[in-house]
Amino acid sequence: MTFSADNLLDINASTSKANASFSHAFPGDSGRRQPVHTVYGGAQIFKADTAAKLGATALQSLKDYAPTAKDLARAVALDGTKDFKATVYNRVVQKLKNEPVEDFRIDFEDGYGNRPDSEEDKHAEFCAAEIARGMAGNSLPPYIGIRLKPLTEDLKARSIRTLDIFVSTLVRQSGGKLPENFVVTIPKVVLPDQVAVLVRLFKILEKKLTLPEGALKLEFMVETPQSVFDSRGIVAIPAFVAAAEGRCVAAHFGVYDYTASMNITAQYQSMVHPACDFARSVMKVALAGTGVWISDGATNVMPVGPHRAGKSGKGLTGRQKAENKRAVHRVWKLNFEHINHSLMNGFYQGWDLHPVQLPVRYTAVYAFFLKELAAASHRLRTFMERAAQATLIGDVFDDAATGQGLLNFFLQGIACGALTEKEMEETGLTVEELRTRSFARILRDRRGRNEGSGGWTEGRR
Repeated sequence: MTFSADNLLDINASTSKANASFSHAFPGDSGRRQPVHTVYGGAQIFKADTAAKLGATALQSLKDYAPTAKDLARAVALDGTKDFKATVYNRVVQKLKNEPVEDFRIDFEDGYGNRPDSEEDKHAEFCAAEIARGMAGNSLPPYIGIRLKPLTEDLKARSIRTLDIFVSTLVRQSGGKLPENFVVTIPKVVLPDQVAVLVRLFKILEKKLTLPEGALKLEFMVETPQSVFDSRGIVAIPAFVAAAEGRCVAAHFGVYDYTASMNITAQYQSMVHPACDFARSVMKVALAGTGVWISDGATNVMPVGPHRAGKSGKGLTGRQKAENKRAVHRVWKLNFEHINHSLMNGFYQGWDLHPVQLPVRYTAVYAFFLKELAAASHRLRTFMERAAQATLIGDVFDDAATGQGLLNFFLQGIACGALTEKEMEETGLTVEELRTRSFARILRDRRGRNEGSGGWTEGRR
């Protein structure tokens, strides 16, 4: 042997330090449920029961424009067998009844506009009170938050004031609590300093309102070229995440602000524009392994027909109803194509701006998961068998991150209603193992059973 013990001790120590630093920066997917969308709505119209009202409108739109699975499949050009289309349709209906909105953002930016300070003060206080009422009545979606105005020179004072009024009022009226999965969205970030300022404000609020340290979380929006590359030509996104000091949960892509900032004319501003694909790819690479979720943007063409019933109560003619249906189906198909473009590129969350978009959101997501079910089940089952073999021969199986990624497909599909726990059985995992949400824990538990029984214990097949 050429290497001495002293040589190896120093080398091992430096390698361990570097590996620990890498693991801290890239902890991998947490296994937490990521919402499939974020619905944005202006603060001036938010109430505690907004999610339920959005669901009712979405269900009515399905009844009006696609009363059967065949109608919906034809509208969005969904392929598959009759049973497949029926399964997707029935699960979409159940979702709209039980949990129509997974994530909602009360918007004080584009969806709200610039208003007198006194008016925004009142809306910030009113929305906070409605959140507290929703917490008490269990009417809020699983994820919720607010979007502030950007921290630019012109708007930073207004943004900070809204944050203060909203959080202070909410904590006071809720008995000192924040909603579960509450987040603050900061738009048009171009400097890590802007993220750092928000973190400083969070710390002050937490201390003065006696909230737990780290209770306030943030997400930032990528909406300009400077959000992708900084003035030195370096990818800017990692610096934003670092400035958040562990509080950043997601990064959202703003399609239309981004394309406008790239001098793309309105006619060609679209989620599928190559400029958007490039920016999203940079986001994907920059955030891979960090545990920070990525959300795509929205289709800004609304699925609304040209005709509306008059205030007198006079109904629409048959011709008008048919024209409305064609108009809605045309936009539904566009929306469906956009969501599929996101899903195929690994973006499992996006924006919805109108309740009539919700049926298409869930149709696209559910069809995607169900079509991938057989292949994903085979991959995870094979992966589990590889892990079993490694344990049997006393080898170390160190590819748990890939296993967690495969497991996350099913966790996400089940959480949003696309898949059922029973459909997990084809993977070789039990329902109990699934509910641990951790591939590493599944391996540890199975290894423990293996050592206790003298052999590997397979999951239910």
